[in-house]
Amino acid sequence: MNGAVEQWGLEGRVIACVHDNAANIVAANSPTRVPWISVACFAHTLQLAINDGFALYLYRVISAASKLVSHFNHSTTATKALQKKQEQMGLATHRLTQSCKTRWNSVCEMFDRLVEQRWAVVAVLSDRTVTKLQDARILELKDEYWQLMEDTQPVLSALKCATTVMSAEKDVSISNTYPVTFGLINIHLMRSEGDGPRLIQDKSAFLSHPTNECKIEAGEFVSFAPMISSMLDPRHKHLGFLTPTQRLAANAKLVELGEAVGTDRADTGEGSANTEVATSQSSAMAQLLGDHYTTQCEAGIEAELQNFLRETPPPLNCTPTDWWKVNGIRFPALAELARRYLCIPATSVPSERVFSAAGLTVTRLRSRLTPDHVNMLLFLNKNQ
Repeated sequence: MNGAVEQWGLEGRVIACVHDNAANIVAANSPTRVPWISVACFAHTLQLAINDGFALYLYRVISAASKLVSHFNHSTTATKALQKKQEQMGLATHRLTQSCKTRWNSVCEMFDRLVEQRWAVVAVLSDRTVTKLQDARILELKDEYWQLMEDTQPVLSALKCATTVMSAEKDVSISNTYPVTFGLINIHLMRSEGDGPRLIQDKSAFLSHPTNECKIEAGEFVSFAPMISSMLDPRHKHLGFLTPTQRLAANAKLVELGEAVGTDRADTGEGSANTEVATSQSSAMAQLLGDHYTTQCEAGIEAELQNFLRETPPPLNCTPTDWWKVNGIRFPALAELARRYLCIPATSVPSERVFSAAGLTVTRLRSRLTPDHVNMLLFLNKNQ
């Protein structure tokens, strides 16, 4: 990895490396081997959590539901009968959705569609002119399976939403990692009074990986790159998901980083040219109106942070980088930290999609493609 950075001429410019949770890549990104920050892919963490939940009793439900959907997708007679039952019952004429092993979100979609069309499906399976008794006994789902699908719908929908939001390729920052994680833990995966034992077990399994990977219980996460990025995101800066003690520790860490940035800027002379220009432009007005015409802002990173925190947070659909383009001049030290941390992606999904696109481009029917042509085709595909 150090060799690749050197080959591309990126020495000293790499802020972080986002990677999956495999032991070899985690070891390769340890601080003793590389100078950048190691960041675990949030999408992979979610995937591991979901796999833990599916490995329990829920896997049986997924298997049985997949077999049922496969029957309807492969039987023209059953499909037509389902459409008639849907019309008779006033249901939407939707086809059943099959799950895909490589796309866990499809399980959520399959459950949603089956719950929606439950009674139409049951009616078709009960019709002996359409479904044989032997097939019906194999395909019919137990009542507890239907109930578990209905109970897990809100949980799977929340996890699907988190995966979709965090895996987008534009305007996604690592700053969303902890707000989304705490939202899942404190709202969507919180135990409720009406939860059955199966659902409680599934929620506990879903919680294990995000809690462990994000080091939430240990309290170490306040100094991690995702939390620093959340503090620099104007939408999440108040850190309402933390305790007061954790909030103070996080702010202290940000002050420490801001002081280091101020020292670096002073050593390199960065920003001196801008200061000279601003001074020359304002000197004429200062001479006319007096030096005390305007109130000077307090200097120092602590005052800068307090002023930043006093600002009204923008709406959640605001892009933090756009906000800093407008307001960065008012908070120079924090703006420098924002440039470093808000550029870190939350997941490695975009790079994985490049590999998938390469697999679809380089096939046996296009075996004469040269590496340069493959690079150009992929570049055009990902930069349309």
